[in-house]
Order: sequence, then structure tokens, then C-alpha cells
Amino acid sequence: MHFGLPGNGLGFTHDWIVLNMRVFKRLVKSVFLALATPLYLLCLLFSQLGNADGVFTSFSQGLSLIPGKCGVYLRAAFYHLACPATSDEIAVGFLTILSHRDTSIAKGVYIGPQCNVGMCSIGENTLIGSGVHILSGSRQHGFQDNQKPIQDQGGAFEKVRIGADCWIGNSAVIMAPVADGCIVAAGSVLTKSADKEGDILAGNPAAAKRNRFQPDYNTAGGQDHEKPSI
Repeated sequence: MHFGLPGNGLGFTHDWIVLNMRVFKRLVKSVFLALATPLYLLCLLFSQLGNADGVFTSFSQGLSLIPGKCGVYLRAAFYHLACPATSDEIAVGFLTILSHRDTSIAKGVYIGPQCNVGMCSIGENTLIGSGVHILSGSRQHGFQDNQKPIQDQGGAFEKVRIGADCWIGNSAVIMAPVADGCIVAAGSVLTKSADKEGDILAGNPAAAKRNRFQPDYNTAGGQDHEKPSI
């Protein structure tokens, strides 16, 4: 690999530029990791005094207010430290809040602005659009006892899995697992598991319209479907 000026005088080689950009990016990430470490330790300390998820959410709310690249790098560093199996090579947008520490975000994930992310795992290279809500399952509030307020009946939280290489469109609501390679159209509400890899889902409740990996596959006996808006 050549690290100097090439003989043709056109400037630095492409490999040299790529290598140095990687080194610079890693240096920047190390700086923000150092900045995030005291915040993480403070979060751990306050978590010993009360509701751990409540404390984590408060820190997430504060970090969500930091704009620009500084916010993106600082949030990535903090969540890398605070959340299990979370990469620092992620991008979490402005005003996006994580409400549970038991959330795992893999390498290459992009989460747009103004999202609300519950307890979930998100696979590599998945794209989450703006204003998406990922709930901790669909049974967070019990309502069977008519003599008791719903908010007093408790519920069950589920860690929802969103697979790798998925695309969740703007303002979608995710309440159930999503298989690898799926697309959920903008504004859709997913209430049941999307188990088939590569499905394109749309609607409320969301249903499969076609499949990325099987061009001839659809859910209406061979009839074509209009491409959903993502």
C-alpha cells in the first residue's frame, strides 16, 4: 500500500485517504467514548438509588437533545457502554429516546430522529425511519379487570427482535418481531410477527404485500400489488 504522493502528481492515493479516514474516525470515536464514560458511570450510580430503566430513560432524553454530529457520536458511545451487545458504529438521531436499557443495537444501524425505542434488538445494517415507535411487545398494559384502572393492572414487556438489513418506514409502529430483510411501509402498524424473511409489509394492521427475495410471491393468489410507500 502506498502512503505518499503518487508519481502522477494527482494527489494522495485512494487507499491512503481511506486508511487515514478510518484512523481519524476511530480517534474521534475514542474521544467521545471518553466523554461518555463519566455519564455512563453517573447513570450506573443513580440506577442503584431507584428505577434503573427510569434513570436510563432520563439520560437518553438528555442525550437526545444534542444536535449534529456531536450528538450522534456521543449517543453512540453512551449506548455502546450502557446497552448490552450494542456497537459504537451506530447512528441515533436527534430527539430519539430509548426507554429500556435492555436494548441491543448492532453495527451499521441507523435510527432516524424523533423515534421512541422500547426493549428490542436491532440487527446489522437496519434502517429505522423518522418518528418510528418500537414498543416492548403488545401486552404492556393489562385491562381484564374492569374494577381497576388500566394503569394499575400492570403488563408484560417483551424484547422485540428486528432482524438485519430491514427498513422500517417513517412513523411505523412495531409491536412484534420482524424477520431479516423485511420492509415495513411508512405509517404501518405491525401487530403480529413478520416471520418470513424479505417480506414487504404495509397497512394497519400490517400485512405482507410481496417479498423482496421472491419477486413472484404475493398474498393475493398471483395478482400484482401496488408498491407500498416507504
